[in-house]
Amino acid sequence: MLNNHSTYSFTYGCLSPKEMLDWAVESGLHELALTDIHSTAAGIEFVRLAKEANIRPILGIDFRNGTDQQFVGLAMNNEGYAELNKFLSKHQMAGNPIPAEAEFSHCFVIYPFLKAPKRTLHENEFVGVHPSQLIKLKFSEWKNRTDKLVILHTNTFRNKRDYNTHRLLRAIDQNVLLSKLPENEQATLKDKYTAPSELESAFEEFPEIIENTRRVLEQCSIDFEFKNYHKTQNQSIWTPNGSMADDREKIHSLCQEGLQYRYGNNPSKEVLDRVDKELEVLEKRGFYSYFLINWDIVNYARRNNYFYVGRGSGANSLVAYLLRITDVDPIELDLYFERFMNMSRQSPPDFDVDFSWRDRQDVTRYIFERYPKAALLGSLTTFKYRAVTRELGKVLGLPSRDIDELSSPRNRPHNLDDMQKLVLKYGKLIENFPHNMTIHSSGILIPQQEVYQFGATFLPPKGFPTTHFDMYSAEDVGLYKFDILGQRGLGKIKDAVEIVKQNQPEASEIDIHHPRPFYHDEKIKALLREGKTMACFYVESPAMRGLLKKLRGDTYRSLVAASSIIRPGVAKSGMMTEYIKRFRQPETRKYTHPKLAEILSETYGVMVYQEDVLKVAHFFAGLTLEESDILRRGMSWKFKERNRFNEVRDKFFSNCDSFGYDPAISQEVWRQIESFGNFAFAKGHSASYAVESYQSLYLKAYFPLEYMVATINNGGGFYSVETYVNEARLHGGIIEAPCVNRSGIETSIDGTHIFLGFNLMQELEEKVIGRIMMERNKNGTFESLQNFLDRVEISLDQLVILIRINAFRTLNPDKKKLLWEAHFILGGAKKSVPVSDLFRTTPQKLEIPKLEYNKHEKAVDEIEILGFPLTSPFDLVPELPRGTILAKDMENYIGKEVSMCGYLIHVRNLNTRSKNPQHMQFGCFFDIEGNFIDSVHFPQVAAKYKFQGRGVYLLKGKILEDFDFVNLEVTFMERLPYVDFHEV
Repeated sequence: MLNNHSTYSFTYGCLSPKEMLDWAVESGLHELALTDIHSTAAGIEFVRLAKEANIRPILGIDFRNGTDQQFVGLAMNNEGYAELNKFLSKHQMAGNPIPAEAEFSHCFVIYPFLKAPKRTLHENEFVGVHPSQLIKLKFSEWKNRTDKLVILHTNTFRNKRDYNTHRLLRAIDQNVLLSKLPENEQATLKDKYTAPSELESAFEEFPEIIENTRRVLEQCSIDFEFKNYHKTQNQSIWTPNGSMADDREKIHSLCQEGLQYRYGNNPSKEVLDRVDKELEVLEKRGFYSYFLINWDIVNYARRNNYFYVGRGSGANSLVAYLLRITDVDPIELDLYFERFMNMSRQSPPDFDVDFSWRDRQDVTRYIFERYPKAALLGSLTTFKYRAVTRELGKVLGLPSRDIDELSSPRNRPHNLDDMQKLVLKYGKLIENFPHNMTIHSSGILIPQQEVYQFGATFLPPKGFPTTHFDMYSAEDVGLYKFDILGQRGLGKIKDAVEIVKQNQPEASEIDIHHPRPFYHDEKIKALLREGKTMACFYVESPAMRGLLKKLRGDTYRSLVAASSIIRPGVAKSGMMTEYIKRFRQPETRKYTHPKLAEILSETYGVMVYQEDVLKVAHFFAGLTLEESDILRRGMSWKFKERNRFNEVRDKFFSNCDSFGYDPAISQEVWRQIESFGNFAFAKGHSASYAVESYQSLYLKAYFPLEYMVATINNGGGFYSVETYVNEARLHGGIIEAPCVNRSGIETSIDGTHIFLGFNLMQELEEKVIGRIMMERNKNGTFESLQNFLDRVEISLDQLVILIRINAFRTLNPDKKKLLWEAHFILGGAKKSVPVSDLFRTTPQKLEIPKLEYNKHEKAVDEIEILGFPLTSPFDLVPELPRGTILAKDMENYIGKEVSMCGYLIHVRNLNTRSKNPQHMQFGCFFDIEGNFIDSVHFPQVAAKYKFQGRGVYLLKGKILEDFDFVNLEVTFMERLPYVDFHEV
């Protein structure tokens, strides 16, 4: 069986690798080849599954141009597999067609019978004959050269249902009706999985061909070492042309520098002992290079003033802190290194390094230049049921209305016709099939060998080679990723610092990378206690603002805790409510056992972090820290290997018995661990987030206008740009529409005047913005509309957009007059034609009659062009209801029915926790003064009163209070009409 396709022959094959191997076992095969079309995405998985099924795996590639087969390559060994992968990668990344012939040293090449080369074949080259071609063979010159012939039967599907699935996939891929699918774009019924005995019967006249086929298969062998967690395939030595000893010397030297930087001249014995302990584990596990590569990456970032945050469980490492990969002191926060790495841990180490979204691409470029074997980690998209249902409806020719109904379970008709049933049937079959290759969100591989040893690469739009295989296959063979992420929060912190320098040059220098003083700053403490954290990283969502208000915590540790308990799993488990109660009311703190009071004193007896599971298992139950980490990971739904977990669980209870604990107490502690373990957050991860939160809180507290400008320029955050514009206005900012003489591409600030950037104008073309900026920078400001048109090439419709937003107000504030002038000057011309000063003429003076204005015209234009008005949205409501209260008055009406007016900025949807979940909602509004109104809409109200998009709403209901956080339980809601814009 030389040519077999799986579902990883995207939109072509119909069997998963597992199903292929099941078929092989049923057919009595001892070996099986996987030769997907231009894909090695399943190669590693196939080898692993084959070994488990006692099938000898063979890997190859079916090389085609479109569906036109050129040849099949079979790897004799791992070197041959690398050859095939390199060959395919080269052609895929260059976009070149596959040639008709190829030369390999460690591969067999099988050419289709009808494309057999006319030359003498090399020793490793053969011609493949399909059973249907045996008649042609008898009349061909190849009948006398059977020593170079093998059986080439393509296996793509098992039965008629699979065949139908294949044809539907091909129609989806080609975006044509199934009835119009060209024959050359699909396989034929001859490509059915066929038992070896049938093939041998078909070729009984040519026993040499059968023997050749067997001999080729016997000479092919491939293997990977799986799940050897003490051996990595990553680059093993960091020092160029160096050794492990050189890496050891380098990392020890960096740690000494880091001790001086982090702790001064007198680090404590605890710190020094911890460093020695970690370095010993790093050496035994062979992870010096992993740390040094991460250090090298962040060191490059610092040299270029790129902001970054190192997070993940790597924040538990003191060595990482000394190397400045992270900024979290694990000694200060009592973080266990064993949570990150130990001699028993089977999962790879985990550093997530966030960079500004603006800088990430250059950091990635540096990695690929510095480490030539690097590759982006691939990922796979799969067919989702609703999407594939729509696609099947299209290729089967269903009307659009039927497709809409079928793809929405709520609207699906009860009486389905045969074609609709067919769509649903094959939709279920195709659901979760791999669809195509894409890029992992952050992973980069830096292997010791070339990545081609494990699979091929393709070249996505990002421009860096990307593996066909995903992170699960990579981890299986010991390739551990480096996570390089892009984040807008860091971008706005970095930009805000620069904007402050420009707008307030007299301000003291900001050392944003030294956040410790921020932890004790009274202005920041006040923001945290009151939940006034709009635009601040990780703490600006309605849920987080509400939690901060309930906690009234204003310390670094309380913010770290808040960053963890806000997670949905923690909240649903009831741990969040319990933590808030114990935080605010010390008298409610109860402990299952006095030992737990000691172990969990920082979190009042509540397990908040993953580290708490470690501490309880270690100090309460006497497990080693390594065993405790096995227990922690065993609780996770992601953890699949449970043999050691069961051993550790048994030891937990036996140790508790030996310590003399009451069995009921032991069971209760276990229950708490079990209920929480899967929801917990790593404390180091929360601490890393908290550091960035403090950086943004500092800027918000002392430079709110500059920080809001940076927020807008970095794509906002949790809320829309309009919300941040409103926040800037609340802090004294004067919001200016884009201006041809004052605005830039992005939003800028001059004193308290904030000029919105041209990039916020939805219909203004980038090339027009570029021309305006280039001309203004080169020759100065514009003096009149005519002067602007003499200097900037622009079409009438683009010019009208600028006039309507009042971008020429420094030249002439009369928009309507300018519109008349624009039409008069450009007339029938498609666009203005810039001319030099020498050839400019004085334009004819245009007499325009007095024009009428409506006070809401400006807002209408702003909404259409920017998406929101620069005036208060409340001004657009003809008449606001009377008798409403403001957000600042809510605490005076606890438990009372009130009416309020709010402008909608966010809606959160969720289902109740019950046997029959019901839909409910949380709303977030701001009132006429710009202060927040948080609302809750229970199921009956949510079903009756629907949100109708952005606008001003009349809200009626009862004011609720929970630990100082007040919100409105809505019983009635109505979106208030704006002025009639058609009359404007």
